[in-house]
Amino acid sequence: MYEPSSLGFGPFFASQLGPRDGPDPVPARIAAEHRGAYEAWSCAGANPARLAGRLRRELEGQALPGVGDWVVLAGAPRPDELAVIERVLERRTQFTRGAAGRAARVQVVAANVDLVFVVCGLDEDFNVRRLERYLARVGASGAEPAVILNKADLCGDVAGRAAEVERRLGGVPVLVTSALGRAGLEAVRARVHAGVTVALVGSSGAGKSTLVNALLGEERLPTGPVRASDGRGRHVTTHRQLVLLPAGGLLLDTPGMRELELVDEDGLDVAFADLTALPARCRYRDCRHEAEPGCAVRAAVESGALDPEQVEHHQQLAREARAFELRHDHRKRRQEARRWGQLADELARLRRFKGGKE
Repeated sequence: MYEPSSLGFGPFFASQLGPRDGPDPVPARIAAEHRGAYEAWSCAGANPARLAGRLRRELEGQALPGVGDWVVLAGAPRPDELAVIERVLERRTQFTRGAAGRAARVQVVAANVDLVFVVCGLDEDFNVRRLERYLARVGASGAEPAVILNKADLCGDVAGRAAEVERRLGGVPVLVTSALGRAGLEAVRARVHAGVTVALVGSSGAGKSTLVNALLGEERLPTGPVRASDGRGRHVTTHRQLVLLPAGGLLLDTPGMRELELVDEDGLDVAFADLTALPARCRYRDCRHEAEPGCAVRAAVESGALDPEQVEHHQQLAREARAFELRHDHRKRRQEARRWGQLADELARLRRFKGGKE
């Protein structure tokens, strides 16, 4: 049996319960999801769960429950009994990405988390540009961001790499750990309190599951070695899983993501805090930060206050996010098509004018 408050149930979710949920509503948290089958934690304990038939017909895409979501069950199930999910409560936060494939679909990676640890290995996995990409999605989620640089035992210049990350991600907490050596864990534990949910995201082989096991004090989640040839991890973690720590607090372990496509520009100000305040000081509102006079961003680059690679990466991610939005949002796509059509008409009129036909 689980006390709802220990799973993160608070006033935001309690306020959504009403008469339609019956006299004794049973809120539950989705602890795992396996291709449409769920594990739900509630006052009745841990139960397998499925969607009610009505919900299966009504919900699709990112509206479907994901790990971390709060739902309402159709009564308190008995031990090991299949529970029925009657309703999905509104999310407080959600970490999303563009789903792999050509279709512009938004995938919910973690729901209702308070803090997201972006885990990066201090081996061949180390990549500051990837950290910026992850932090942009954390910033858009509504959760608090932090970075864990893991595998300190494999790095000859831990202080240098930590300083590089802190410089590029100004203001975001950076923790250094060695999960295998059980080093640096106290700083991580200090951020995981009773009722707080923390998600761990990052590439395969970064050590997310090893960190969870280290914090649990037991080998509960499967782990595996990285490839010796290129340091890339294998997909040992195959699904998202909530884990309740003995001292309180929840960890949400996630599979490594080979792709993390941005679905919007929200959150870029978190990943690029030093940069995003500058465009307001540019001479022109629509400044592209390339060769325009009075560009505050280019001036900061020339003075050495901004890293030119950081500016280039910010612009790349912003273009990627706008492209996804156009593919995903039919209305925006029609507006963009109309705009290009108007430009084509204007160009045709100009050509006719120059040819003396108007």
